[in-house]
Amino acid sequence: MAWGETAAWLEGKNNERLYQRLLDEAQDAPSRNARRKKIVKPADMPWEMSRQGLLKHLMNESMGTRIETVDAYMQIIPPGSRSGKHSHLAEECVYVIEGRGYDLHQDCDVEITDTFEWKPQDEVKKLEWEAGDYIYIPPNTIHQHFNADPERPVRLISSTARIFRQMGLNNLNQIEDCPEYDPKVVLTADIVREYLRGARKK
Repeated sequence: MAWGETAAWLEGKNNERLYQRLLDEAQDAPSRNARRKKIVKPADMPWEMSRQGLLKHLMNESMGTRIETVDAYMQIIPPGSRSGKHSHLAEECVYVIEGRGYDLHQDCDVEITDTFEWKPQDEVKKLEWEAGDYIYIPPNTIHQHFNADPERPVRLISSTARIFRQMGLNNLNQIEDCPEYDPKVVLTADIVREYLRGARKK
């Protein structure tokens, strides 16, 4: 036989139905999608006391919803407080439902090889916003939200694409926690109301 690498590629005894699994998954998609939610009620949207802030997840890959490509959550920032500070490769869109405040954005130069190499630029930009605005956060930007009102909360809707994570590019980096972060707190409606009023501190 003329192929010089035959001795190498003929090695191996494992047999797997990997292609067939792709076919099975594609054929099962209509029935699988029919079981996934197209309507999600507030009671089914999980709360999370996260390092980034107080979140109510609207759509997330783990929630069994029909949407394939986007994750979104509502974030509450108590009066005079701030979110955590983080960065990620995916761009992010944030709609301001209520309140007023500002963002601090710091662009980064990034080199992607076997690892991510981040180099924050020197300039930190302050961007002011209020209810009805939407905030665009570019890829590779260190960012943080600040509530400028000492008496009223801010509510934001944040959405990001899942594609980067699905491609193995999940580089979410938490740089600073929000002031309210406490992993022992289990959020309930009453506790969230306390945060909304600014009556609950860490």
